[in-house]
Amino acid sequence: MKKKSKALIIILIILITILITVFLIVFILAKQKKVFINRWFVDEKNSVIGVDVSSYQADIDMNELKNQNIEFIYIKATEGSSMQDNRFTQNWEKAKKTGLLSGAYHFFSYDSKGETQAQNFINTLGKDLKGHLLPVVDVEYYGDKEENPPLKEDVIRELKIFLELLEKEYGVKPMIYTRSDIYKKYLKGEFDGYKKWISSLYTPISWNYRDDWYIWQYLNRGELKGYSGGERYIDLNILNKNKKLEELIVK
Repeated sequence: MKKKSKALIIILIILITILITVFLIVFILAKQKKVFINRWFVDEKNSVIGVDVSSYQADIDMNELKNQNIEFIYIKATEGSSMQDNRFTQNWEKAKKTGLLSGAYHFFSYDSKGETQAQNFINTLGKDLKGHLLPVVDVEYYGDKEENPPLKEDVIRELKIFLELLEKEYGVKPMIYTRSDIYKKYLKGEFDGYKKWISSLYTPISWNYRDDWYIWQYLNRGELKGYSGGERYIDLNILNKNKKLEELIVK
């Protein structure tokens, strides 16, 4: 009996060691952005799921997206001080016609003034956002900015100007989309009054972000029906289970 017990203990130790090793390998690969594990942690069937799109998805069938239980969509409108997404107008109108709850986002540039970026967004989007989702500013790295990051004080100053001008125009605080590392480096403590949409593509959001959030972008390699002629993948987002989508709608 002692020999059997000893053998069982050895087997159990081996199994635990294997499980720990597998977990560590997966964790390391996820941190290195080599594997996507987020779908293991997301109950897509019983959650509020949305997508965000731009001209990269080319021709989009909003009805087809709705038929796949997509409940909201964010559409790229502008970037920097002068660029407008060339699919924005048709995507915006299609979403309205099909009744898919939609919002618009602006890709923030570190190379131009917050004032001119805000004007670009407002001129493109128009003045009436009633019934739509909160406007969003997308704050992330581009080009060589991760290797050569902009000064924190410059980012804070211009982003505050941008957000304040949008709030003045639409009467609501915009939402901020960003990564957890950028949030910690630039935004934490400076923009606490704004709702957050956090991108955590390779690991669950709870592994690297502790503050309040409304939307989690959990996958940038989703594959759905309903878009053609462009990018194969589409970004997938989940609403925080403790929040309501109605809280993000402009009244």
